[in-house]
Amino acid sequence: MALAVVIILLVIGSLLFHFLSPWWFTPVASNWSNIDSTVNITFWVTGVVFVLINLFLAYCVIRFRHTKERRAHYEPENKKLELWLIGITTIGVASMLAPGLFVWAKFVDVPADASVVEVLGRQWGWYFRYPGIDKQFGDTDVKHMSPANPFGLNPEDQAGQDDVLVYSSEMRLPVNQSVKILLRSTDVLHDFTVPQFRVKMDLVPGMVTYLWLTPTLTGEYEILCEELCGVAHYAMRSRVIVTEPDEFKSWLATQPTFAQTVTDGTGNAEQGGALYAVCAGCHGPEGKGNAAMNAPAIAGLDSWYVSAQLKNFKTGLRGTHQDDAYGKQMAQMAATLVNDAAIRDVAAHISTLAISPSEKTVSGDVDNGRSLYMTCASCHGKEGNGVWSIKAPRLNGLDDWYLVRQLHNFKNGLRGTHNSDAAGIQMARLAQILKSDQSINDVVAYIKTLK
Repeated sequence: MALAVVIILLVIGSLLFHFLSPWWFTPVASNWSNIDSTVNITFWVTGVVFVLINLFLAYCVIRFRHTKERRAHYEPENKKLELWLIGITTIGVASMLAPGLFVWAKFVDVPADASVVEVLGRQWGWYFRYPGIDKQFGDTDVKHMSPANPFGLNPEDQAGQDDVLVYSSEMRLPVNQSVKILLRSTDVLHDFTVPQFRVKMDLVPGMVTYLWLTPTLTGEYEILCEELCGVAHYAMRSRVIVTEPDEFKSWLATQPTFAQTVTDGTGNAEQGGALYAVCAGCHGPEGKGNAAMNAPAIAGLDSWYVSAQLKNFKTGLRGTHQDDAYGKQMAQMAATLVNDAAIRDVAAHISTLAISPSEKTVSGDVDNGRSLYMTCASCHGKEGNGVWSIKAPRLNGLDDWYLVRQLHNFKNGLRGTHNSDAAGIQMARLAQILKSDQSINDVVAYIKTLK
């Protein structure tokens, strides 16, 4: 009897949890509400089966409980029962599968008037590409990928010259307009999904997959990767903003085309040398830094990283927190660089400065730091040399006191909180694995041993 009571309570508890639970679908924000209907049909079919089987089990425990007078009846075959079970099971399985087949037929049938957007996934972030005025995408190939061309567009293909490239963590779509989203991966399996859109699809290296949808509600939604793609998988997030069509067009017009990024070039180191005079007041003429002035060594840093950080300071993505005194100071200095060309020139000059070893100022447990650095190495490399494709800068050769400060800034919300700072947001999440000041010192002490 006790077992029967437990089974009955299990059924009642499961039903109450299902109908009273505060955890349910997020509000649907696309045309794919029939995905919810398909899932609900599955819930009803499996739920009814769960209730009937368990209540029948409880009934059998009570009705056929053991007594000395009762003997078990052995019946090896019962064709009538088997036919009933086959029939009911067939109906149940068909009820769950048939709606999904109808939805899938719509899922692969993209409307003729749908616009096209490409999503490029890589460990651990998202880039976005929109077709230009010609409404056509240019050809791409991994052999063309570089810090200046992360999408791998073919420079010789005229169709790609007007492609609009979005390197930030922000994807935008116009409301009530169908869009086909092409999905490409540069490294491993990823999975693109926005929970409110209800649709998802894998990104497979060497293939271009796709999904389509019609956003129905304006707002901001989170883009997630739902395929385990490495140690920083949980931090592979971005956002999609659904706006009115006119607002979308205005935003798209402000984004650079591939031709513009090629024209911009990589900067003139010689011209950057003259502009660097302002920077030299703190960082030194050779970029060796000055701890007394809270200026880290910057010699030899990759130009793409220096450019990105100077732009972050200028646009307010970094150095605006009220407690980040040094960041505010740097933001004022970055403002002296009048345009992007000046930023690229300074960055090019800094990249030519010779790297020299800095003094060790932080003490820590190197062995523990080596263990902690395994997560860092997934982005910054085993030797701390950095990986441009995922916006991870070089760490070896940097001042240890500066690394400690920045890790504290990421952990405490002084850096990596701006919605448009995708790399900073990701780093802020990853910095949380360092649970104490000592763990920060340990990992920095290990980084200091890298050559």
